Amino acid sequence: MRAVTWQGRERVEVEDVPDPRVEQPTDAVVRVTSTAICGSDLHLYGVLGMFLDSGDVLGHEAMGVVEEVGGEAGDLAVGDRVVVPFNIACGHCWMCRRGLQTQCETTQVRAQDKGAALFGYTRLYGQVPGGQAQYLRVPQAQYGPVVVPDDGSPDEQWLYLSDVLPTAWQAVEYADVPDGGSVVVLGLGPIGQMAARVARHRGAATVIGVDPVPERRLMAQRHGVIVFDPTGRDTREAVLDLTEGRGPDSVIDAVGMEAHGSPLAETTQKLVGMLPDAVAAPLTEKGGADRLAAFLAAVALVRRGGTVSLSGVYGGAKDPLPMMQIFDKQLTLRMGQANVRRWTNDLLPLVQDPADPLGVLDLRTHRLPIEEAPDAYRTFQHKEDGCIKVVLDPWAPRP
Repeated sequence: MRAVTWQGRERVEVEDVPDPRVEQPTDAVVRVTSTAICGSDLHLYGVLGMFLDSGDVLGHEAMGVVEEVGGEAGDLAVGDRVVVPFNIACGHCWMCRRGLQTQCETTQVRAQDKGAALFGYTRLYGQVPGGQAQYLRVPQAQYGPVVVPDDGSPDEQWLYLSDVLPTAWQAVEYADVPDGGSVVVLGLGPIGQMAARVARHRGAATVIGVDPVPERRLMAQRHGVIVFDPTGRDTREAVLDLTEGRGPDSVIDAVGMEAHGSPLAETTQKLVGMLPDAVAAPLTEKGGADRLAAFLAAVALVRRGGTVSLSGVYGGAKDPLPMMQIFDKQLTLRMGQANVRRWTNDLLPLVQDPADPLGVLDLRTHRLPIEEAPDAYRTFQHKEDGCIKVVLDPWAPRP
């Protein structure tokens, strides 16, 4: 089969790799019909290569049709149209029963002291081959895959249940925005776009998005979001003007470890990324630092007694945090990878609604053959050509 593989810093290739097969009774094999590039994939592309091996198959946002099932795959059947959550969870352990599927005790990567295994996401999270491929082996198939209608609807109506929508929903849940309250979303990539829409849907009266990219701001405006360019007027003063001088009730940081405006940390990340893996990996695990511009902006913007919700991925081990400010403002912090299956029952009725209340069909800007993945990664990373969300077609004819 054809698959997108990591080959080095800022270099991916589409290669022939062996077809996956059922290896455990709880496995299934899915023929992938659509798969997306996530902002988290860009962390692998540019920063976290020391935890990858050449040839690793990337991608954790995928959907398709079940081709084969193991003997203990539950009610899942060949021919089912499914979305595959990015985290791999069993559904029955202590953590899963409490809605913490990202901490699943069955798939926890204990050798790395990490949570549940993830598709296509480094040795730290199990080195499970990812979904940017024509076929995908799905462990814990008795629980993970979400069956969706096979009614001719476009894949993009359902695909974002794999990651984007649950991550955005959890970001808003964790933000604890009061009914009729205010929230600022930092970063209007795919997660930020959906988090802003979810916040409006769930009753926030004032939803503000902050991003330097014009196309992202325009998309958010289409969905009733007030937008600001952080490189323009003083964003903090503008937000205060809209929130009675206090600041918003909540701030969602949808940017994470590669925020613009952190030049020293950015330089350090790049230098570490050039070191041999044997040196770079322990240095990153024990002493790595994130670009904290977005997090620091969130702490500065949110009102006293407010909540900061982190959905952008952070990986630093030695990040300097403004603890005095966090303590003095009496802030609540919530964060973590999305517990996908915890939120799918909330999201399915909205995705199925013909009115498309979350605008899932207004997110993808590029649909490309999987063979064009190397160019798509570069375009997405550099925010060129109005690129906000890329979906890859694994079965489109080769150019």
